Amino acid sequence: MAKKDAESKKGEVAVKSGAAPSNAIQDQKLQKWLETVVAILLGLTTLVSAWASWIGSLHSGIQSINFTKSNNMASHGTAEYNMGMQLYLADYMSWNTLKDFQYELEAARESGDKAKIELISNKIEAHKKTNLSSFLTEAIEWMEKNNADSPFNMPGLTQKYFETAEANVRQSQELLEEGMRDNTKGDSYNLVTVIYSLTLFLLGIINTFKNMHNKIAVLGIAVAFLILGFIYMCTIPLPTGFAQMNFFEFNK
Repeated sequence: MAKKDAESKKGEVAVKSGAAPSNAIQDQKLQKWLETVVAILLGLTTLVSAWASWIGSLHSGIQSINFTKSNNMASHGTAEYNMGMQLYLADYMSWNTLKDFQYELEAARESGDKAKIELISNKIEAHKKTNLSSFLTEAIEWMEKNNADSPFNMPGLTQKYFETAEANVRQSQELLEEGMRDNTKGDSYNLVTVIYSLTLFLLGIINTFKNMHNKIAVLGIAVAFLILGFIYMCTIPLPTGFAQMNFFEFNK
């Protein structure tokens, strides 16, 4: 009986001693697998984070350029508006002067003074060539064809003086809106980098946990953040001019 008890105890010890090394080997394999996965994910996350930071900086640069262009175009629009207003007032005064010449011409014709008629006629022609803008000249032709009282009754005449100014203002507004869109896109890419930073943080603290289940749980959360950030990044448009993701094409 004593021999049987001793043999049974030896068997139990042998079983126990054989189980322990087997579990340790499995833990070591799982730990190596985990380290490999974490290393790959760290590299991948660093790469996409750098990409998001770069694209975000491109958006910020284009935003600044568009805002500067918008301000310049707005300044040009203001200058063009002032020039249009001055031209309009100059044409209005020229038209009043031309009317005075016409009254003098009518009076000369009634008096029959041919020399005066010729003189005033020459003054009228010279005044038309040197003082009237193309807008007023076109309006006078319209007035004569339509028997109107004034060339300023021509439809759309006033807008002609400010067409360039309005075009500059529209372009300025478009550039401003484009800059605001680039600002929003840049902020979105900054949010993506925050998500990737959180992913890097989780991947970095995995080995601080002793329990393998906790490590795998943190790894799963990190992978979820990585996938979420990548999907969100793919929905954000690239900068204007970034043709087919070709940086050299973009720099031309």
